[in-house]
This record gives sequence, structure tokens and C-alpha cells, in this order.
Amino acid sequence: METFTSRQRVKAAMNLQHPDRVPLMCQFSIGSMMTQLKPNPVEFWYDKNTFADGLISLCKTFRFDGILVSLHGHSDKWKKDLLKYECVDEGNFKLTYPDRTEVHSWTDLPLVAYSQPKTIPAIEDIDIEKDIPSAISYIPVSQNLYFDLDKASLFDIFDILYAKVGDTVSIHGEITSPFDYFLDLVGYENGLIALIMEPEKCKLIIEKFADGILDLAAQMCEKPIDAIKVSSPFAGMGFISSEQYSEFVLPYEAKIISAIRAKGVHVYIHTCGSINDRLELMRESNTSGLECLDPVPVGNVDLEDAFDRIGNDLFIKGNIDSVNSLLYADDSKAEADVKKIIETGKNRGKGFILSTACSIAPMVTKERLLMLSQLIDKYGQY
Repeated sequence: METFTSRQRVKAAMNLQHPDRVPLMCQFSIGSMMTQLKPNPVEFWYDKNTFADGLISLCKTFRFDGILVSLHGHSDKWKKDLLKYECVDEGNFKLTYPDRTEVHSWTDLPLVAYSQPKTIPAIEDIDIEKDIPSAISYIPVSQNLYFDLDKASLFDIFDILYAKVGDTVSIHGEITSPFDYFLDLVGYENGLIALIMEPEKCKLIIEKFADGILDLAAQMCEKPIDAIKVSSPFAGMGFISSEQYSEFVLPYEAKIISAIRAKGVHVYIHTCGSINDRLELMRESNTSGLECLDPVPVGNVDLEDAFDRIGNDLFIKGNIDSVNSLLYADDSKAEADVKKIIETGKNRGKGFILSTACSIAPMVTKERLLMLSQLIDKYGQY
């Protein structure tokens, strides 16, 4: 069999074809990036060139076949209102602003504390036209943590990466589900209650966010990328029922996904935790593939069963348990777990990309990550 480039390998899998070997492409958490690179964490978070160089270094070190760009729209505007920048101790930096403090470290995402708590609007008080922006200007990374998008440099990161790696590896972008923006706006508890008490108002809010995300994704498709990941972590069984998924998530993600695929770019949905009851529903979104498929105990998906149910139509990217197989397991269990996943994906799936189910846990060692490519070499040849 001919030898594929990394990019060709990932594209073949996403096209439901077998390349020369199983592709390898895990998603790094910010904490895992910090653990491996030990960069200046402020520069890594805010500077597009530092971030791009870090992504490339990680890809090369661990012989991954693709790069996921989880942050885009970097800007120097973070310096504008900065009152104080101090090194607290080695690897930890504190930024003080008029309204908040940020602590950037080598261990995880930045920690943000606001001087005034965030105002959460009541669902009935939200004016759709006035309160929901037409253009998406931020990424809701986690509670209290936002990554502002600079329109002037919205997708510069992709050009920087492509200029350095060209066609050698597969570059993927990322957008966030409109359901996430909805929950971030109204609060998680209030949002879940509102799905029951004010379903039609919820749909109007989610639809407005979906329109803005669709526009953002359409622009991203013009960049040198092979796929876009839809980050949808709150759409699993731990948060909403399959009926609520069909009502409040599926139609809006499907609208975005269909627009992306119409531009010739692949899409895959990333939903954490338990999704065994909605694999076929997720397929209805017109997605190219699914990511995570967390196994027990983190989730409830059996990989062989997933391939039997959706493997003829979707590629699967997963499903190594980053905590119980990579972080805490001894060497023999870690190797056995990964070997089984490689062989299952290779033998049962039309399209398979070996990956951690969710992000690489921050404290997973370099040796454990190097093990993945070593096991691919040993067991992943088609």
C-alpha cells in the first residue's frame, strides 16, 4: 500500500476510507499543552504566533496527523486596560484589570475572578434582537472564562499554521454549539429549567445564536482547513434527554453542519459523557463524524456497538479514556486499552481516527502520549 501523508491519512478516514494506517489525532486540553510545553502561559493564551508554534511542536513531538485549532481571533487588545502584570511564582502570572483578575499558569485554563458577579438575565426579560448579538464575538470557554474574537484577525491563526505546515498535516477549526451559548447566557440551572417552562423562547434564543455561528463557520471554511469540530459538551444524557436533544440541539446544529458540508468541509460533533441513547439522532445532523464516544465509566458508549450502529455513515474519532487508561492506569493496562481500541477501529470501522475520547487530561505524561504513536506503528497498519 502507498504511504500517505498525515493530511491524506486523516482525510481518507473522514471520507470513510482506509489509509495506510490508522490516523492519530488527539485534542489537547489547554492544561495538557501547558504541561508538555511549559510556555509563558499569558503569551500562549493571547498571542497567535506563540499558540501556533505550540500546536505545531505538539503535533510533531507526538506524531499526530492533525492539528485542532481550539482558539482563533487572537488580538493584542488584552493589553489595553491592563493595570498590572506580575509573576506570582514560577509559571504563574497574575493580570489585573479594572473589572477582574486573571491567573495564568502551567497547569490549566486561566482562572478569572470578576469584581462584580456576572448578571444572569431572566429568560422572560431577554430581548432577542437587542440582547443576542448577530455576530459571534467570543468563545464561551468555561464558566467566567471567555476568549474574545478580534474581527481584524479572526482567522489569522489558520494562515500562520498553513504557512508553516502546508499540506503535511490536517488542520481543523472549532466552533461552539448554539446550545452552549444559550446556557452560558441564561445560566446552566436556569437554562435547563427554561427548556421546560419557556421552550419557545429558548428556541428563539438558540436560533439567533445559531445564525451567528453559521456565519462564523462559513467564513472559517474559506481558510485552509479540512474539518470543523462542533464543540457541544452539554448535549449528552447527563444534561438533557434525547427528546430535548431533538428539540433544542439537533435542528440548530444540523443547520450549521449542512452549511459547512455544502462548502466541502467535513464536520464532527464533540459531545462528552454518555451519548449511547442518541447516536442515531446525532447522525441525523448530517455530520461527517462523531468525537468522544466516552467509554464506561466516563460515558456509556461501547465502540464496537457504535460502529455497528453508525459506522457505515460516520467516521468515529475516539475513544481512549484519558483519565482511566492514560493518566491512572499502569503500563500494561494502558497499552491493552489502546491496543483494543486501535484493533476495533481498524477492523470494524470504515473511517476511524484514534484519539482520546475527550481532551487529553492535563497531567498525562509525555511517555504515555508517545505510547500512542508507538502502538499505531505496531497494531494500526491496514
